[in-house]
Amino acid sequence: MAPKAEKRPVAGKKPMAEKSPSPVTIVASMAPKAEKRPVAGKKPMAEKSPSPEKKPSKSENKLPKEGDKKSKKHKKSVETYKIYLFKVLKQVHPEMGISSNAMGIMNSFINDLFEKLASEASKLARYSKKPTITSREIQTAVKLVIPGELAKHAVSEGTKAVTKFTSA
Repeated sequence: MAPKAEKRPVAGKKPMAEKSPSPVTIVASMAPKAEKRPVAGKKPMAEKSPSPEKKPSKSENKLPKEGDKKSKKHKKSVETYKIYLFKVLKQVHPEMGISSNAMGIMNSFINDLFEKLASEASKLARYSKKPTITSREIQTAVKLVIPGELAKHAVSEGTKAVTKFTSA
């Protein structure tokens, strides 16, 4: 997924209220602004009259002044399960691949499942008036959220993972 683009006001348009921008708005706001170029054979108005002042060369313009700090744009890191899903896929079916669209769907599925389990475990902790979500609340939430035989397998895999973690 691409990082969100900065919202820049477009000339002649009012900024929209806190709404997620459409893909067209993002592309339009990301487009570089065109520079005015002189028509071939004509000089711009500023260059017609000779000025006695010396213009700085291009190399002088590029050097940052002391005290000025360039602000680097950092990509906002987006946490996904994509690398872990890919590792599991290669363990189960080493010869298979997965499309980026399918990977996005799987990532959404994992995020949704995590959200459901966390909210259910939170409710269980609140019902028992405990401030901490323990493995017992997680196990009960798994039994409540995930159906049938799949829940039994999930509980056994979770128990195995917790045992391995505590013994290491």
